[in-house]
Amino acid sequence: MSARVGVLALQGGVREHLTALASAGADGVPVADEAGLDGLAGLVLPGGESTTMGRLLARFALLDPLRAALADGLPVLGTCAGLVLLAREVTDGLPGQPLLGTLDIAVRRNAYGSQVASFEAELDLAGAPFPGVFIRAPRIERVGDGVEVLARGPAGEPVAVRQGGVLATSFHPELSGDERLHAYFLREVAGLPAVPA
Repeated sequence: MSARVGVLALQGGVREHLTALASAGADGVPVADEAGLDGLAGLVLPGGESTTMGRLLARFALLDPLRAALADGLPVLGTCAGLVLLAREVTDGLPGQPLLGTLDIAVRRNAYGSQVASFEAELDLAGAPFPGVFIRAPRIERVGDGVEVLARGPAGEPVAVRQGGVLATSFHPELSGDERLHAYFLREVAGLPAVPA
C-alpha cells in the first residue's frame, strides 16, 4: 500500500502534482478541508496565485489547522505560489496577506516577470541536471541560516531550498515531466520507503 500524500486543492496545479506523486509511487489525494489533513504522510502546496490561495485558506478555515499540522512536523513541498505561502517574509506582499511562515526565507512574488516572461532553464539540482519551468515565479531574496540551498537559478539565486521537513521551489517540477523532485520529497523529506529514485 502506497503512502497517502495530500495536494492542497483550493486553486492551482493540483492535477499535475497528483500525477507526479503517482509516478513517484505515492497515493496523491486532493485536500480541501481540515479533515483532509488527517493521516497524511506529506502535503504539496501547488503553484497558483499565492494571495488567492491565502485568502481561500482563511475562508475555508484551513489556515490555522495547516499551520498546526506543519508545526507538528507534517512534511511539505511548496512550488511557486506554495513557496510564497511557506515563506516567513514576502517583500512585496499585500497588507494582511496570509502566510504559513514555516520556511525562513524572504521572497518576492512574480519577480522574474509576467506570464509572457516565463522560461525554462536547466538547473543543477543537488548535483544532477533538472529541467526548471519558471512561470511568474517568485524570487528568493534571503535565506536563513537553517535553510539548505539545493539548486540555483540562472543568476546564481536560490530556486530550490530545504529546511528540515520543508522543501520548496521557485519553479514547477510538476510541469517538467520529471518526477525525481517528487520522489526526493517522498524519500528524503517525508522519509517514506520504497519510493523510486
